[in-house]
Amino acid sequence: MNTKEMKEIYDRYVIPNYIRNPILLVKGSGADIWDAEGKRYLDLFSGWAVSLLGHCHPNVVAAIQNQAAKLQHAPNIYYTEPQGLLAKHISEKSFGGQCFFCNSGAEANEAAIKLARIHNSDKGRYKIVTFLNSFHGRTLATVTATAQPKYHKGFAPLVEGFSYVPFNDLEALRKSVDDKTCAILLEPIQGEGGINIATKEFMQGIRKLCDEKGLLMILDEVQCGMGRSGKYFAYQHYDIEPDIMTLAKALGGGVALGAMTARKEIAKSLVPGSHASTFGGNPLACAAGVAVFETIEKEGLLSHVTTMGGYAADQLKALQKTRKIIHDVRGVGLMIGIELAVNGAEFIKRCIQAGLFLNCTHEKVIRFMPPLNVKKEHIDEGLNIINTVLSKL
Repeated sequence: MNTKEMKEIYDRYVIPNYIRNPILLVKGSGADIWDAEGKRYLDLFSGWAVSLLGHCHPNVVAAIQNQAAKLQHAPNIYYTEPQGLLAKHISEKSFGGQCFFCNSGAEANEAAIKLARIHNSDKGRYKIVTFLNSFHGRTLATVTATAQPKYHKGFAPLVEGFSYVPFNDLEALRKSVDDKTCAILLEPIQGEGGINIATKEFMQGIRKLCDEKGLLMILDEVQCGMGRSGKYFAYQHYDIEPDIMTLAKALGGGVALGAMTARKEIAKSLVPGSHASTFGGNPLACAAGVAVFETIEKEGLLSHVTTMGGYAADQLKALQKTRKIIHDVRGVGLMIGIELAVNGAEFIKRCIQAGLFLNCTHEKVIRFMPPLNVKKEHIDEGLNIINTVLSKL
């Protein structure tokens, strides 16, 4: 079946809530992905940072194949080895918490919001503060937590109890907290918001404020976690620990998988019957998650991210000196934003035509998020395409 034939099926049977490029993707390997007509694309976006190890990493493929032949689903009223081992990996690589598993970042953040509220329910605290340009998901509660009015349009009334303050503004945050506030929720590096990086003073100030006021610090590491920053989790750059952390996207190496981890004394508030997920923590997805952690370790990918991220950022900043259309280059590890002086839609369109997958967010910020095992030649190939496209804008 070719792209035209599949597009006709989509036009007839699939709800058009996405703006789709006319490309039928059929297979991928590493940083490469091919369409039905045999054209190869270099993927330096990784599908919103999902394909952490590139497409179809052999370790993840083997883990899925092996688990699929043994046990694909089991109710969460029983134990399974992959779920237990994945929880052990997350806990030991972070702050020693306990995990709840789900299927996406939105579900993970929904669970974190519910945990924060039920943990504080006997005190009458329910309000949560989030930050402008954040993105926490598209369920009704998480879209309310997302402090961007464009995502709220048409969905009123929203969930009660959320307030928003400017990112990296500690004084505004202090003023927004009252005796009904139970938690502060933020991304250490805002992804959809334009690759905005929290300052160390801000993160440590939030930790101190939470300790003073008895609030929970919830970190959304759905996009910036799992090694993308050069450490397992972005908060580890700030010498603090959160009370609750959410993960998804890269956690399953391409398989739908989300998780929330919380300090044990907080996690115990989520008693049986208070929250659940039928497919959350299923053996198939968790086996993939275990393979992701094991591969990061075996291939030494955290140090590789730091090296390749530094190289890519240096090259992009050098390009900025010759291409004035680049307004800014910022990021941590392999989570890099290239802010243009113009709308980036045409740039992305031409990159795709030239065989390069990137993404534009907030109209002008190009997200450069290759797989963690990206090679220098991939980065060089991508930079050559970027330079060529920019020269013709």
